[in-house]
Amino acid sequence: MAPVEGSPLLTLFSVPKSFIGHTGVIQRNAIGSWKQLGTDVDVILCGDDGGVSETAGELGVRHIPQVERNEYGTPILSSVFHAAWAASDSPLLAYVNADIVLFPDFVAAAAQLPRTHLMVGGRWNVELGEELEFCGSWERSLRQTLDATGVRAPPLWIDYFVFSRDSPLVDLPPFAVGRPHWDNWMIYRARSLGIPVVDATRFVDAVHQNHGYAHVPRASGGLWQGPEAEANAALSGDIPLMSLHHATHVLTSKGLRRATMSPYLRARWYTRRAVNGNFEKFARAIAPFVVPVLRVRRRFRKATRALL
Repeated sequence: MAPVEGSPLLTLFSVPKSFIGHTGVIQRNAIGSWKQLGTDVDVILCGDDGGVSETAGELGVRHIPQVERNEYGTPILSSVFHAAWAASDSPLLAYVNADIVLFPDFVAAAAQLPRTHLMVGGRWNVELGEELEFCGSWERSLRQTLDATGVRAPPLWIDYFVFSRDSPLVDLPPFAVGRPHWDNWMIYRARSLGIPVVDATRFVDAVHQNHGYAHVPRASGGLWQGPEAEANAALSGDIPLMSLHHATHVLTSKGLRRATMSPYLRARWYTRRAVNGNFEKFARAIAPFVVPVLRVRRRFRKATRALL
């Protein structure tokens, strides 16, 4: 479906789990916050887990029940992305994890996004045990909670992706939703296709509500590890694990800027052989001269520490 005049700026789609216990609370918080984003955002919930249809109806958002699932019953992201694309008419699509509370700065960031770019961003981790009341000063109150107890997640954790409906990023392998590797693959995929990646962390405050991982089938180790994580890793292939620091641009209060800060240049230096961005090409050209110097410096520092 092509964008039509008067359509929303973006279609935000997600795949909630069953609305049971604490999971239900944090998902209602997330979806409730999306409803506060205004008429520029169309919200679609995908999947038919327990309570999804009822919650969609109660909160007045759209619902796509039928999506493909893997052998463990977990929804497949390729099916979800295609279903949301087919059901939308907005110029931008936004996949957001179902535990992420968003503020209006998310829409303001999307409005500045060039249609040729991918927007991603970091998150704040917080503990929220009760449903938010979306009235009055709810945003100010939650921002105060962020200031007091919020913890910034590492740049490998990525919970939203905003891109043009015409982007090749609509097509992806059959990754399992809610398992690792696919989010890092999305950044690699964009960079390998020459799609500029915008890190909106400095502009967008995305709030991740902490939760457990008891829902992961045949889990092993911590968090979300298990056979589905291994399958996602296999689908990703032998590629570097890319993070927010592999972005080409950052979005700040002063607008879109090239990502020339040291964490970005350092990350892109170490993955200079993986993609063909201008910086990576330059890094490969100077590497024969720079790498020997860096080795000497490391040896000198090691020898100095041994003498102290």
